[in-house]
Amino acid sequence: MSNYVFVIAPNKQPQSPIHPAQARLLLNQGQAAVYRRYPFTIILKESKPEPEIQQITLKIDPGSKTTGIALVQGNKVIWGAELTHRGQTIKMSLESRRSLRRSRRNRKTRYRQARFLNRTRQKGWLAPSLQHRVETTLTWVSKLIRFAPIRSIVQELVRFDLQQLENPEISGIEYQQGELQGYEVRQYLLEKWSRKCAYCGVENVPLEVEHIHPKSQGGTDRISNLAIACHDCNQKKGNQDIQDFLSGKPNL
Repeated sequence: MSNYVFVIAPNKQPQSPIHPAQARLLLNQGQAAVYRRYPFTIILKESKPEPEIQQITLKIDPGSKTTGIALVQGNKVIWGAELTHRGQTIKMSLESRRSLRRSRRNRKTRYRQARFLNRTRQKGWLAPSLQHRVETTLTWVSKLIRFAPIRSIVQELVRFDLQQLENPEISGIEYQQGELQGYEVRQYLLEKWSRKCAYCGVENVPLEVEHIHPKSQGGTDRISNLAIACHDCNQKKGNQDIQDFLSGKPNL
């Protein structure tokens, strides 16, 4: 897809974007001049009567690392871009600043005294990385409004909090653990492993919840790290690495 070229009138009012070939022709004929390199915009030297301007919709697809922006005219995308956010860089810079300040305190070096009255967060406070994401997007929206006759803005929202939908009062540790905590975790694992020991395949015996990657070696309680095992296999495996424990069963 080739991005269309933005056009503004001599009075700085946005006109309908045009095809790059048409913009090149206007520049070669001396009827327009380059106004901005990116987004590439030309300015007309003389006002021209323009037919009715078609409605342009600005569509935004926000993301944590990249935000997509598109200008749609009718059923056709005439301009598109991606904003790459600096969230991770900002986070690393703040962590570096924090470590430097801590090291100064530990060395008993002279440093600015703590000012406790400024530690309250203002209403509407956002994390620096998120604030950067919002402000960058707003900056580009404002910039595009100056260069194109945008009539409407549409933002894609695809985040659904199913726990909040089912139980608006849920909070705290109950929210963090989710529905599968406890009994439902065991039922899910029994169905996943067909009510058989994951290591020896025995069935119709009491089964226990087993950590595939031992917690003593950094394993977590995530569902993907849990299995169902009989008591003998669970005791035999202990805190062994799964590759060592199943070294004699490569297929399993």
